[in-house]
Amino acid sequence: MTLIKSISGIRGTIGGTPEDNLTPIDAVKFAAAYGTFIKKQRNKDEYKIVVGRDARLSGEMLQQLVMQTLVGLGIDVVDLDLSTTPTVELAVKLEHADGGIILTASHNPKQWNALKLLDKNGEFLNAEAGAEILKIASEASVSFAEVDQLGAIHKNDAYIDIHIDEVLDLELVDEDAIKAANFKIVVDGVNSTGGIAIPMLLERLGVYVEKLYCEPTGNFPHNPEPLKEHLSDICKLVPEENADLGIVVDPDVDRLAFIDETGEMFGEEYTLVACADYVLSENPGDTVSNLSSSRALRDVTQKHGGTYHAAAVGEVNVVTKMKEVNAVIGGEGNGGIIFPESHYGRDALVGVALFLTHLAKKKIKVSELRASYPAYFMSKKKIELTPTLDVDGILKEIEKRYQEEEVNTIDGVKIDFENHWVHLRKSNTEPIIRIYTEAGSQSEADQVADGMIAAIKTIAGI
Repeated sequence: MTLIKSISGIRGTIGGTPEDNLTPIDAVKFAAAYGTFIKKQRNKDEYKIVVGRDARLSGEMLQQLVMQTLVGLGIDVVDLDLSTTPTVELAVKLEHADGGIILTASHNPKQWNALKLLDKNGEFLNAEAGAEILKIASEASVSFAEVDQLGAIHKNDAYIDIHIDEVLDLELVDEDAIKAANFKIVVDGVNSTGGIAIPMLLERLGVYVEKLYCEPTGNFPHNPEPLKEHLSDICKLVPEENADLGIVVDPDVDRLAFIDETGEMFGEEYTLVACADYVLSENPGDTVSNLSSSRALRDVTQKHGGTYHAAAVGEVNVVTKMKEVNAVIGGEGNGGIIFPESHYGRDALVGVALFLTHLAKKKIKVSELRASYPAYFMSKKKIELTPTLDVDGILKEIEKRYQEEEVNTIDGVKIDFENHWVHLRKSNTEPIIRIYTEAGSQSEADQVADGMIAAIKTIAGI
């Protein structure tokens, strides 16, 4: 069993002993540290934090623990109950709250849960804020409120509807075009809150929805990470139902994947590419994704006269870069769409609405849309090293060897060659180097990765 404390929150497996797993004691301890941090940011009479959760089996328990801890600190809570990560992010802004907490372990299996922490803008905390919360938790420097200053809980279960209203109000979402297309769509909600939010959005858009695993029971019917090897059921059902496409989200609805009309994956990497293609066609500008995302976004951005920018891996890093360059759209290659006209967070509802508008206006099939983009293939591997090896030294040597190429070192080492790229990142928790490559064919991507692994082994003398 595992408990992982990091600057982005606390994540672990349910049950077991405190400090080794995500137990009620750990949830209370970390919620108290976060609440204390929030109160330190501004000196005021009243504080408000938005709290929501995905449908995990442990979610209700953790949410009650977290909310009552905040109440004990004298903080008012807006209880969204079953919700999505982007819905909580949006609610923080609309409520003018001081922060937000989402109880979700994203794509991890059901035994996992986590506290994801937001600032007053509804955005994930930066490294400095996360480190301060960890310090408060470790030192137990928390003071609870006296009885007359306790907070209160205010339930609001309308925010998924409000979120959908906000999406439909976006200038680049064309309801009429989508309704005229008469789409039939299969939705895999992995028995979490995407099974509530995505069908609601589609029905507002006049789409005929075929639901698959859309009951928010928390019993995930398959591995909840939206990858091809986990999605055989929807890939089979889309052509059987003669549907136009399939939509898959992860349990907290910040990652988005599509299935084409033949039952083939559109490709998680190409979710952002397609949405960016549409947005840039209407509003030219710059884009941002992390270093491990597909080169196809760069190609599409340049096609529309914009500039592509790379950020370090992690949503907070992508958002920081987007603000710096005033990007019109950005995100991550795992199917995360960040559209600033809505908010600075990965949002599958926004992604669905933009994608369907794009598809409806082009009046083509999903497979045809996919074929219109550059064909790139990725390989993701890792090499395990002994704890005594100098991983930083190995990466420095790789950087030196390829100094004649285009090299980026903001997050590990990324080397851009003419027809492919390689990204090497060290793990912060174990002696491994992760190797990401992309090329014009799967075999070439795999060969490039294997070649880099061989080079690392030579440098390391193993």
